[in-house]
Amino acid sequence: MTVTAIKTVGVIGAGRMGLPLIGHMVRNGFAVSAYDIDATRREAVTKLGGGWASGSSDLARNSDAILVCVGYDRELRGLMSSGGLLDDLPRGAIVAVLSTVHPRTVQELAEVAARRGVHLVDSTVARGGRAADAGTLLAFVGGAADVVERLKPVFASFASDIVHVGGVGAAQVAKAANNLVMWACVIANHEALALSKRFGVDVDCLREALLISSADNYALRHWGENTMEWAEDDMEIVRSMAQDVGIQLPQAGLNRELCPVLKPKR
Repeated sequence: MTVTAIKTVGVIGAGRMGLPLIGHMVRNGFAVSAYDIDATRREAVTKLGGGWASGSSDLARNSDAILVCVGYDRELRGLMSSGGLLDDLPRGAIVAVLSTVHPRTVQELAEVAARRGVHLVDSTVARGGRAADAGTLLAFVGGAADVVERLKPVFASFASDIVHVGGVGAAQVAKAANNLVMWACVIANHEALALSKRFGVDVDCLREALLISSADNYALRHWGENTMEWAEDDMEIVRSMAQDVGIQLPQAGLNRELCPVLKPKR
């Protein structure tokens, strides 16, 4: 059977991560259209060469694949619920969920999609906003190998590394593991620099030294880029996953409690 290459891509969610991805895909030759509930983002999308859809149904009718970049579990479920996106997609269409949610959520949605003849994979991304701007994200992908293979040219337009970690839901597990370690490092960095500052040490100088020591870590190398905005949501997913499988993650639990303390007050 001949497999048609993906040429048209729809994006739902043109926010901090979705918008640069649109630009990269357009520059790599894909016909991209986007939809966001915030209509003020239309101008930014069109400046990048993307089209603007009137809604998710419009995208569904005119896309070979759709990337979903909404923020939360409830938003994803609302988008894909009865009368939503899945009902409008033609058989054989592909939906890639880039949102960070519970693995169970995408697995349940994939079962519903399969009954409609639609392929659903999860493809979480790591390395943050600057990597999204540069097109150097890390993409974890979970799904059937043949569907993942079809999507790779799309992912390659904005990700310098693509890792197929298993079946649907595996990308969410990978992202949860990534987030568990990352936020632990962010918190440890904060505490280490705060302690050093109280003892009169130049923390900028110390940070440079730590970067060539056994304490080196990604969060320290990109110090100041992590806003803690998503920390509580990320750690809540980790907590829920651990509860589901009956294991204790004491350090993750402590870090979950500390995340709100470090989050800047508005």
